[in-house]
Amino acid sequence: MVEAVVIDVFSLAANLQSNIRGLLRNTLEAIEKSPSIPAPFVYVMCCQREGSQRNGEQESLLPALRDFPSLKKRLELVHALTAAAAWYAIKQSLDEKDLSIIKVVLPTSRKGLMKVYIDLLFTAVYQFEFEDLQVASDCENLQRTEPEGEGQVLATQDVVLIQREIQRYLESMPSLKGELTILRSSLIPDDIFLHGFTTRTGGISYIPTLSSCNLFSSSKRRDPQVVVQENLRRVAKAAGFNPETFHRVKVDHANAVCILGKTEPDSYDGIVTNQKGVTIAAPGADCIPVLFADPVRKACGAAHSGWKGTLLGVAMATVNAMVAEYGCNVKDILVVLGPSVGPCCYKLPHESAKEFHRIDPKCVRLFDSASPSVDIRRATRILLESGGILPENIQDDSVTDQNQNITFCTACHPDQFYSHVRDGTNFGTQIGFISIKD
Repeated sequence: MVEAVVIDVFSLAANLQSNIRGLLRNTLEAIEKSPSIPAPFVYVMCCQREGSQRNGEQESLLPALRDFPSLKKRLELVHALTAAAAWYAIKQSLDEKDLSIIKVVLPTSRKGLMKVYIDLLFTAVYQFEFEDLQVASDCENLQRTEPEGEGQVLATQDVVLIQREIQRYLESMPSLKGELTILRSSLIPDDIFLHGFTTRTGGISYIPTLSSCNLFSSSKRRDPQVVVQENLRRVAKAAGFNPETFHRVKVDHANAVCILGKTEPDSYDGIVTNQKGVTIAAPGADCIPVLFADPVRKACGAAHSGWKGTLLGVAMATVNAMVAEYGCNVKDILVVLGPSVGPCCYKLPHESAKEFHRIDPKCVRLFDSASPSVDIRRATRILLESGGILPENIQDDSVTDQNQNITFCTACHPDQFYSHVRDGTNFGTQIGFISIKD
């Protein structure tokens, strides 16, 4: 059942207000008579001309809306200078109301154009259907002389223009929830490597569990890729790396490692490189983003280590790739464990916890319970040390004497970090990143 209706009169000429009012009245009448219970929310998308008074334009459309009192509290006029700004405002309202099934009523000639905006600004969480805006025969000048067919593909240059419009709009948006903050380790030499761990502040993602510097988009979340890319652009600008040469692991919760420059696997949780100026990264939202640096051979790596990847040895798999590919000595490799869920907040079923107990009993608390608490950081450290990494070359603030400045518990610090355990399925993601300086 349709939850919201978007009526697009954005492209209709400002000097045809009487015709627009008629179109609106007809469309709203059809919506009001539909059997939907409750009635859908309605958004009328209008163009706010440069230099025009918003109130004046709004008043010109109000006569078409006053005859529909049942929709009064569910109807919103959305004025904006660009279609990108209008769609983004509508998306914010949809997300606030947790609406996902949307009908778009629009001129036939606009359908291809609007589908591009929708594809870029929305994810597969939302379902869209389209209906033609019924234009009267005496209003032919409201349509293009050659309307696009249903299957007609929009010209590449038009798509590029829309992408740029959206990008400019997102770049203009203020940062949310505080300044952008990047955590850095004193263990990794900053004269050779650029590195850091992001936090959740300083981006533009506005959905509570994703706010504000979310760095991952998926078909199950409401943050589109264009928003994630804008957040990444801001991180790159603050950190000093090039977002165009950025490579993030393709998470599979396993132990495959990608050697940058060689054939890329379909999925992998570790990545290594010795190329200068290329930034590699691993995500984390309870799972550990692990960074590796060899200042002797000038090579680096990043790994995503959740409980499955930890048991499968993804951290040592990344170390072994650096040794095999770049001739690194295990004793030269520095390893930093980033923000991740601590044993204070992380439980696993007893069968899974037993695997951690075999690594070391200290990795499990309340072992005899149905859901013991598990320390994936301690397990990662033990496996690294068993593989030859020197204890003093591993930074894990939760078990060392250093002041805690990197390895925070993500679930315990909602103002600083995202957490799947704490926030549920629509969770945000931070990253650990590293590159070799030119």
